[in-house]
Amino acid sequence: MVAKKNSRASKETTLRHVWLAAIGAAVVARREARTAFEIAVEEAGKLRGRAGYFAADAVAVARGGLLTVAERVEPKLRQAGGDIETRLAPVLAKLGLTPKPRRPVRKARQPAAKSRRVARTPVKRARGVRR
Repeated sequence: MVAKKNSRASKETTLRHVWLAAIGAAVVARREARTAFEIAVEEAGKLRGRAGYFAADAVAVARGGLLTVAERVEPKLRQAGGDIETRLAPVLAKLGLTPKPRRPVRKARQPAAKSRRVARTPVKRARGVRR
């Protein structure tokens, strides 16, 4: 015959129950820590991407500002250089020093026409030969 289990004994907390509960808590804590780590890595990747975007945007803004300043300053520098040369020309002529003639400003080159190239077949090399 099968013996009946005593219901009173099963309701008592034993050392075995405490041990199993501790193991279960450790497993749950480990699982939660792994999930938290994965979330942290994902968020760090997103943050890195945003930081890269903001850095690129800051560089673009700085370049735009520099180009604007260069566009404003360059004509004034040319004008100042021209004024200095005009004022110094009579003095240099009296001293017998003639300024070197300026070269004419080169025009921008036009891109060369595209040539049609024929695809070459790759050359087979012997094994073990390095280039």
